[in-house]
Amino acid sequence: MTILIDMEIKVKLNSKEYRYHIFQMINLFYDFADINFVEDESWNFNIELLQNEVIIDDKNDVCKMQFESGLSERENIKKAVFLYFTNKTGKTLPWGTLVGIRPSKITLKFIKDGKSRDEIIKYFDKHFCCNKSKAELCIDVANSEKNLVNSNSRNISVYVGMPFCPTKCLYCSFASNPIKGCKDLVEPYLKSLTYEIKKMSEYIKQHELNIECVYFGGGTPSSIDDEKFEKLMHEIYNSFVRDYKIKEFDVECGRPDSITSSKLETMKRYGVNRMSINPQTMNDSTLKFIGRNHSVNEVREKFHMARKYGFDNINMDLIVGLPGEGIEEVNKTCDEIEKLGPDNLTVHGMSVKRASRLYENIVNNISYSIAGHEELHLMYERTALLAKSMNMKPYYMYRQKNMVGNMENIGYTSGKHRGLYNVEMIEERQTIIACGADAVTKVMFLDENRFERQANIKDVGEYVRRIDEMVKKKIDLLNTLY
Repeated sequence: MTILIDMEIKVKLNSKEYRYHIFQMINLFYDFADINFVEDESWNFNIELLQNEVIIDDKNDVCKMQFESGLSERENIKKAVFLYFTNKTGKTLPWGTLVGIRPSKITLKFIKDGKSRDEIIKYFDKHFCCNKSKAELCIDVANSEKNLVNSNSRNISVYVGMPFCPTKCLYCSFASNPIKGCKDLVEPYLKSLTYEIKKMSEYIKQHELNIECVYFGGGTPSSIDDEKFEKLMHEIYNSFVRDYKIKEFDVECGRPDSITSSKLETMKRYGVNRMSINPQTMNDSTLKFIGRNHSVNEVREKFHMARKYGFDNINMDLIVGLPGEGIEEVNKTCDEIEKLGPDNLTVHGMSVKRASRLYENIVNNISYSIAGHEELHLMYERTALLAKSMNMKPYYMYRQKNMVGNMENIGYTSGKHRGLYNVEMIEERQTIIACGADAVTKVMFLDENRFERQANIKDVGEYVRRIDEMVKKKIDLLNTLY
């Protein structure tokens, strides 16, 4: 499959109310097509929504589908459009009409309501056309999460963000500026970040909140030099770790080429009990193509170095669907990862984000070879077999828009090494106070089952200039709950 953004699909629709939902369904089947709604006769598909029926005309055939009892009007419309395009394209999409990024939340509620496994599977099939294996995945994840998910509004987690990386990956849309081109910004950023950390620490102590997890991510936290890294880790430790009974202190080193013995010593000294070393693939040619400086040998070297320093909870990230990779490359990656034996495995499907260089290149007619749906499914199955061979089970899962193969991101672990912060973040049952450029604070109102967000500015220079404003907005939001 070659990704191209040059296909235009014109849809005529007799109701604006369900335009967004119909767009979502069509977008599942036509990767990155330009889908437009028109009023004239230039349409490729004419969709009529009647009282109890959906009629779809493609100028060759007319398909009529009656509503099913037990489904809402919206569910019936989405299901009818989904089934029509399943038949037309011949594509099998195991998640069905589910497009939300947190399908396990649905299952978690059903489990708490006492629904059986069979009842949940039947519900997912009837309401979402969801494959049995995906419904079972949701159930397994929810069962893993149900005793971990937060139920006390005074329990919080803290996120600290580093918006720098050794390089910018082809597919990346995060705040991850190549550090070589941002040397003049690093010191001012760290100064502003330290200020924000101190202000949030004061607030947490003043309101007697309990910190469960601290997650230092990015970007790549370890992209800064050893001395700056030690200084910032000291600040994070004193502000959020030292005086609390932390369950998890996680540092996402990510890039093996940014890891040094000094940084490992620093993390050990300040109580880090979970870390990530993320190869994404164990194929040197792919690493070079996507813009990562490290090699497969360096992944092995830094992994073993971390083990020597006593880290017994190491996560490794893999990406399925990278340009140019097929089942052969994924087999090699899985074989190499199994030899290393990490404690956590996180498998991501490649998502083509609009803010990424990959998307920009596609728009500019640079084509990329991506495995087709059937091969992508085999690649996912291979990673699941890898997890099984390492005695791991799924413990958290989420989905993203524009994922090749329309699959999921999934975390595996042997059980005792589950990433608690990942669970709390995905299930959205805990307040997360976030510091740093592009960091998003979420304040959870448990009694109302809702949350409110306060996002910091993404641009590093603007973050530095407006740090007081962002701290004030965050405190104002937190004050609505505490």
